[in-house]
Amino acid sequence: MVTGTILERDGSVYRILTADGEVRAVLRGKMKRDMPKLVVGDRVQLDAGDAAGTLGIAAVEERKSLLARRVPEGRGHRPVVANPDQVIVVTATRDPEPIPQLVDRLLVVAEANQIPARVVLNKVDLAAGVELAERLRRAGYPVHCTSVKTGAGLEELRAALQGQESVVTGPSGAGKSSLLNALEPGLRLRVGEISEKVRRGTHTTTGAVMVPLGGGGFIVDTPGFSEVGLWGLDPVELAHCFPEFRPLAETCRFPDCSHVHEPGCQVLAAVKAGTVSPDRHASYKALLSELAEMPADWE
Repeated sequence: MVTGTILERDGSVYRILTADGEVRAVLRGKMKRDMPKLVVGDRVQLDAGDAAGTLGIAAVEERKSLLARRVPEGRGHRPVVANPDQVIVVTATRDPEPIPQLVDRLLVVAEANQIPARVVLNKVDLAAGVELAERLRRAGYPVHCTSVKTGAGLEELRAALQGQESVVTGPSGAGKSSLLNALEPGLRLRVGEISEKVRRGTHTTTGAVMVPLGGGGFIVDTPGFSEVGLWGLDPVELAHCFPEFRPLAETCRFPDCSHVHEPGCQVLAAVKAGTVSPDRHASYKALLSELAEMPADWE
């Protein structure tokens, strides 16, 4: 039986990459009822095809990881990307100015979904971003400083993408498209062609798109990444989504410490001592308030 990875859903048809190239397949009959909602990144098994030569998806392999978002105005969740290995958060060092708390939010989404993350500080030819890089490294994240104009950091980042399924996200204007196109010439064109086809399709479900890399691995373009992940997070678990908080939180005086005002809080002590960034703690407090205001009955 042929196995492959779903690259895109195009209406009722799935584009799937197999060892012999791309094929298109559908769900048939019983599989439509019994199989979980399939998304890009799912590893599937294909049957031999029907009399017309149309392949069918016969089974889906167990997922090792999953990104999901809340169903709008309803309970439950909607899977978005299956089996991601890492999240790449891209932000510019200038033009536009970086927003550290937005970067923190995207990193927390990755942490909440238990997916490793790394940060790319792009456009370092305009500003070095030394303070932001140090802030993020102190928090425990690998940081890549890149410039499409000078080529700085591109080889190191290319190596980090090899053989990995990488979800790439970041604020508008960060230079994600030009960066990825510099890493893999033609990648931006391929994503653009897919996006144009999605806009033309009358029955197409717009969602994540996975693009294979020439040297092995995949890039996943995921609309609305910031909507993913936080909805299912218990506020008491938020501190565990800040890597530099984790060892400290375990030694607080109170086991249910919110790390905002309690006496004997080791996180607050570290902020005061300067070993934890005050604005990382400010990001934590902002996200904690957001979680506290979410409906309690999301499933």
